[in-house]
Amino acid sequence: MKKWTVMTALILVVALLGACSNGANESSSGSAKTENKSIKLAYVAWDSEIASTNVVKHVLESKLNYKVEMLQVDAGPMWVGIADGSADAMVAAWLPSTHESYMEKYAQDIEDLGANLNGTKTGLAVPAYMDIDSIEDLTDAAAGETVNRQIIGIEPGAGIMMATERVLEEYALSDWTLVESSSAAMAQQLIQAYDEQKPVIVTAWTPHWMFANMELKYLEDPKGVYGGEEQIHTIVRKGLAEDKADAYKFLDQFEWTADDMAAVMIAIQEGKSPEEAAGAWVEANADKVGKWLEGIE
Repeated sequence: MKKWTVMTALILVVALLGACSNGANESSSGSAKTENKSIKLAYVAWDSEIASTNVVKHVLESKLNYKVEMLQVDAGPMWVGIADGSADAMVAAWLPSTHESYMEKYAQDIEDLGANLNGTKTGLAVPAYMDIDSIEDLTDAAAGETVNRQIIGIEPGAGIMMATERVLEEYALSDWTLVESSSAAMAQQLIQAYDEQKPVIVTAWTPHWMFANMELKYLEDPKGVYGGEEQIHTIVRKGLAEDKADAYKFLDQFEWTADDMAAVMIAIQEGKSPEEAAGAWVEANADKVGKWLEGIE
């Protein structure tokens, strides 16, 4: 009887050890799967791209169980990151004009999933109370003196900054200065000037919350340097479809409107964090989000 008890105990110990080993392997496998469910999103710190990237992040995390790392960079490094694979995707490519030079340089190394938003625009904007209507008006000495011949820009290397440099050349504004700053700093200077009813000229784009909060106008661009209506495209690294098929399919199906984006931007401007604003929008637009996720197992 004792021998049988000892034998039984040994069998139980072996069984328990085997179960622990299997559990450890399953746990390790689970950890590997969890680790694989990670993705890096590159973006530029423009209000529009903060809104869109946070919405994409929220869907990836809450609906597809991804761990998302957001990489805030300038436009050039954003494109480089997708091209060399150090980032997985971005939803911030302004085409065909604003990011034309980047697309030409990296087209062979990335995958363009097409437009996620139609009807964008870039150019120079001024408060509606200013008595100028065209970029050509800036050649007038009096108009230049009102703003110290300065255009308030954003981050160096941004497509709109490169286009504005061409504007200074095309319109013979060699004595003007394009001031490098950031999207946030540009908006702050615009708000301050607007509140004081002072003249100011800024690099601008739509969708942007500033057009909802202030009465602004684009200066006409008769030479067409800024191009016409644009789109925002989703760009991913090569190979994403193979190793993160569900994320790829979602990104491929992600599209929304300028009004959708504006709603998130305004919520952020009114005090919500980007994460809160994005989460609230996603939960309030379940039907649209559902279409982005169609066919994903």
